[in-house]
Amino acid sequence: MTPAFVAVVLNWNGGDDTLEALASLEDVPTVCVDNGSTDGSVARIEAAYPDVELLRTGANLGFAGGNNAGIRRALERGADWVLLLNNDAVAEPGLVEALARAAAARPDAGLLACKLLSGDGREVQYAGARFNARLGYSGRVDTAGPREPRDTGRADGAALAVSRAAAERAGLLDDQLFMYVEDVDWSLRIRRAGFAVVLVPDARVRHKGSGSTGGRASTTNLYYDTRNTIVVAERYARLPRGLRALRRGAVVGTHLAQAATHPHRVVAARAVLAGWRDARAGRLGPRGPAKS
Repeated sequence: MTPAFVAVVLNWNGGDDTLEALASLEDVPTVCVDNGSTDGSVARIEAAYPDVELLRTGANLGFAGGNNAGIRRALERGADWVLLLNNDAVAEPGLVEALARAAAARPDAGLLACKLLSGDGREVQYAGARFNARLGYSGRVDTAGPREPRDTGRADGAALAVSRAAAERAGLLDDQLFMYVEDVDWSLRIRRAGFAVVLVPDARVRHKGSGSTGGRASTTNLYYDTRNTIVVAERYARLPRGLRALRRGAVVGTHLAQAATHPHRVVAARAVLAGWRDARAGRLGPRGPAKS
């Protein structure tokens, strides 16, 4: 029997992006979660897609909290698998069919990872990846591998499917991470629970990237990626105090190098350092007011 898939698309002031994402899922039962949008996109979604279930959270719960609300609703609707698709991504034809074939071939899978392409489809953004918790390093794997599904270290939250069994045994996304690196944490936790994370190369998605965080002009991603990389690395690979400090320094140094190429370098560097300070202090959830 073909497993039942229900898709979840998270909207936060998504405008045209969310409408395009929903259009690419027109044959898939879908829950659209709105994270307290103020741009009028909710009314546009209701008008354009009356058959899509709209779930309002009433506030910005972040990527993790918003998607968790959608996952719970999808499971209530009887989903065997829940497909998460970023609102700035578009599913290519045959996506769900490819995922269903992989689910049948790999009953040990808890996460099915989609192949991510750039918005124009010319570049590969993700085709499998690993996370080395001891180093705090997240790297891409070779993208020129076979077309058959294969194990990978971590999925990418822009487009993945989680099984009911994995969600029930390992839990949902960590709300306290809010956004960024929560997909790494989930992948590691689901693997610890005894499931495989499987890349499905034929499940293809075109992804614009950073649509909900302001694109390249924003420093939001630098803050959360710095903070959450440190937090997740320390969860899964505890080190003695001196080595832990070295790992934190490596994570901060990598992100400061990214900040150096940012249009607003000083603000970007401050975001990285704020992420480091909050990781050290154990301050999670949404970022507090920026300090000078």
